[in-house]
Amino acid sequence: MRPRTPRPRALTAGAAVAAAVLLASCSTPGAGSGEPSANTLTISTPTEPDSLDPTLANTFAARMVFTSFCEKLYDVDGDLKVVPQLAAALPTVAEDGKSLDIPIRQGVKFNDGTPLDAAAVKTTLDRHLTMKASARVNELSAVSRVEVKDPATVHIVLKRPSAPLVAQLADRAGLIMSPTVVRKLGDDFGTAPVCVGPFSFDSRVSGNQIDFVKSDDYYDADKVRLDGVRYKFITNSSIATANLESGDIDAAEHLDASDAIKLKSADGTKVLSSDTIAYQSLSFNVRPDAGTPLSKSPALRKAFEMSINREILNKSVWNDQQVPDCQPLPLQSPLHTKVPCTPFDPDAARELVRKSGLKTPIPVDLMATTGAATQREAQVVQSMAGDVGFKVSIKPLDLVSALQLARTGKFDAYIVGWSGRVDPDGDTNDIITTGGSNNFSGYSDRAVDSLIQRAGSTNDAEKRRQLYAQAVERVGSVRPLIYLYHNRWFTGTSDKVHGVVYPPDGIPRFKTATLSP
Repeated sequence: MRPRTPRPRALTAGAAVAAAVLLASCSTPGAGSGEPSANTLTISTPTEPDSLDPTLANTFAARMVFTSFCEKLYDVDGDLKVVPQLAAALPTVAEDGKSLDIPIRQGVKFNDGTPLDAAAVKTTLDRHLTMKASARVNELSAVSRVEVKDPATVHIVLKRPSAPLVAQLADRAGLIMSPTVVRKLGDDFGTAPVCVGPFSFDSRVSGNQIDFVKSDDYYDADKVRLDGVRYKFITNSSIATANLESGDIDAAEHLDASDAIKLKSADGTKVLSSDTIAYQSLSFNVRPDAGTPLSKSPALRKAFEMSINREILNKSVWNDQQVPDCQPLPLQSPLHTKVPCTPFDPDAARELVRKSGLKTPIPVDLMATTGAATQREAQVVQSMAGDVGFKVSIKPLDLVSALQLARTGKFDAYIVGWSGRVDPDGDTNDIITTGGSNNFSGYSDRAVDSLIQRAGSTNDAEKRRQLYAQAVERVGSVRPLIYLYHNRWFTGTSDKVHGVVYPPDGIPRFKTATLSP
């Protein structure tokens, strides 16, 4: 069924606004330049990346797309162990833990043909640390300065020992950009990004798709069998499933559980699953100026949590495919400590609502992104909370708009997922610490800040486990956010697609993918 003509889809009003914002920030070299070859893999994803600039990007969709064109100093394997990617080996750490040397892989070129070396790495890391709008600042907060020890070695001086740093360099903080293009485009790097990767950026049609073509400069090109990859944005899982079954796309990432179950029994398709490190949470705006009943009362937030039956939520929305839990650290983490969940107790919740003295039902505006499953999830929460005295009004929004409102404190409650990180610091720091860019609730507790910093400043696993447990317990006592479950994610593919790698970080890799005739 190839080549094919892409089918246009209507945008919601919110998505249209988001598309306009993205279009304004993105030039689209090569857009509309024609159909991809028959050996180009087309993947649907339910959300569009906010930016293709590693310094600025802050969405899961961006993390996924980066795997096709922008490699990191380190990556994670199927066991969630950090392994070298653009680095030649794991770092050598000084005895006092306050500096480290990273050897850089030799003979590697960026996709503009310029060489990767220690100076290039320094350019990227310095940009992450100093760019005004950088989303990497907190991730690299332990870094004092970056030095070029020699052309093949980067020397990083730290303010304090940092156990999470290498794991951060296996995520967006470790994505390395071409210095030539950084100098040329400056703040507009994301409009025509160039890194080291199996594919090179070709074009972006905001609200529709991003195209990449096989790189001529990639050091591992022998393993790349595709001519290119295309990411199409299809917010509705059922529509993506239909497109996969019809052959209009080759793979569909982030499918709802019900659609994955359907595809498992369908002819011509198969389903990959990943027990991920991601979690789903419900964040409450607790800023002093929020002025809502939930923002003012930990007791009402407790009542809200008591109204939620996690097991029923999982079964009714996700076909029992998620793993109910009450903390951010993934089950696979050796630092995970079992935390008892606040029990489902609607009678006790009603009593807390009664004791508040507020007129019932108590109004709550609940933001939820426009995906069908997330909307069903919001409706279940709406019903459960309504049973104990809350009147929940659901506000469907596209992801970009929801994140903007969340970060500026213009919301009441927000159902939001976090794709998870290999090191627990990435699941706590910046999310429950004061001033974090992903601290949507606006929660601030200097004791929690201290616990998280201390946990990140030691390599003693048992000490770290205890410190994270204390932080989670302290946050749980006042509930600026409540954790619902850890995710199992699904990617459907045509049975002609082979070689996709799908590790527990939940990000499918298409470098080694192939398409059979």
